[in-house]
Amino acid sequence: MSGMGNSIVTGLECFRTSAGTIVDVRTPSEFAQGHWPGAVNIPLFTDDQRHQVGLTYKQQGRLEAIELGLKLCGPALAGLSAALTEAAAGASSPLRIYCWRGGMRSNSMAWLASLSDHPVTVLEGGYKSYRRWVLQRFEQAWPLRVLGGRTGTGKTDLLLELNRQGVGVIDLEGLANPRGSSFGNLGLPPQPTTEHYENKLAECLEALRQRGAEQIWLEAESIQVGRCRIPKGLFDQMQTAPVLEIQRSDTERVDRLVEVYSCHQKAGLKEATERIQKRLGPQRTRQALEAIEAENWDVACQAMLDYYDSCYDRELERSPARAAVNLEGLDTLQSARQLLDLGHVNPGISN
Repeated sequence: MSGMGNSIVTGLECFRTSAGTIVDVRTPSEFAQGHWPGAVNIPLFTDDQRHQVGLTYKQQGRLEAIELGLKLCGPALAGLSAALTEAAAGASSPLRIYCWRGGMRSNSMAWLASLSDHPVTVLEGGYKSYRRWVLQRFEQAWPLRVLGGRTGTGKTDLLLELNRQGVGVIDLEGLANPRGSSFGNLGLPPQPTTEHYENKLAECLEALRQRGAEQIWLEAESIQVGRCRIPKGLFDQMQTAPVLEIQRSDTERVDRLVEVYSCHQKAGLKEATERIQKRLGPQRTRQALEAIEAENWDVACQAMLDYYDSCYDRELERSPARAAVNLEGLDTLQSARQLLDLGHVNPGISN
């Protein structure tokens, strides 16, 4: 750890435990690609300005690039200083700052923040070191457990309730913002990039490790969750983890799907159906589209279940260790308590 006036440069673990808002000073496009979850973006340069500085560095040299950088950011210093103070939630409040490699951008912004008496912690190695830490999380061994079950058995809601009951849970779908399958993005925010999905996933794993989770429950997923991709190291562990299969009646499953999807616009539902028409086949596709148009939601959802059941059953056959529990007639809270009472799920987490 080295001092820099009112700021210090420190490694990732000390940076993590330091006080203050985390500020990413990279460009907006770098930030959008992926960032430390919870960080705010106060870019020293715009995307175009960074390109100009980089080009000058390559063509003319380091000093010329620095000079151009000073010219470009000089007029913006007052606004940047105000933005840093706002992010810190007041004068003299601490900040944590990083750029790509912990170089001139983060140190320049740390200097600017120190002029307003903000104690600043700068991340040594920058976002690049953070990404290295993220990827290493997925190569570690984790006490994974997988909650399986056919479409409409309420796996996601059950996992969220188990989380409220003190069970270690990671919501793979919630982190990615889809709802699975072709219908995943209906009514949900845009998905993050795979890079940022990895960042959020790594933070969840680390939080559960720090809380002493004896089991970490995830929903059975393919490696692709919408446009996001589960890291291979973690996915490989999911493939060999014990599986608990949730079973419910077909009537309950259809009712759940109707509740989820009937509130969406028909155009979006039709488009999602058409995306999988090759796999549904012409007859089931036509049946589903006609049912959507007529708002006959039971028929539309049943057509989807016929297809997804066969897909799920093939996937389930690959699970080396699985048990099943029938939760027919139980609501989400009752189902969670049943799993805990029967010992299928172990809270095993420190608050």
